[in-house]
Amino acid sequence: MKTTILILQALTIVFLFSALAIAQPGLPAAPSQAPIDGGLALLAAAGGAYAIKKLRDKKKREEQSDI
Repeated sequence: MKTTILILQALTIVFLFSALAIAQPGLPAAPSQAPIDGGLALLAAAGGAYAIKKLRDKKKREEQSDI
């Protein structure tokens, strides 16, 4: 009888601690909004210009190698 009670107590403790260990924290507060203004637009424009330059350079190299 005592061993059965000890086993039940041990299982209860294991289940309670495992439920506490797996528990998720509450939802976070609403994030503060960051303004997206001219900086991101300038970065996108610079990236596009760089891509166009690379494509033109590649096309020139291909034309020179064909000659």
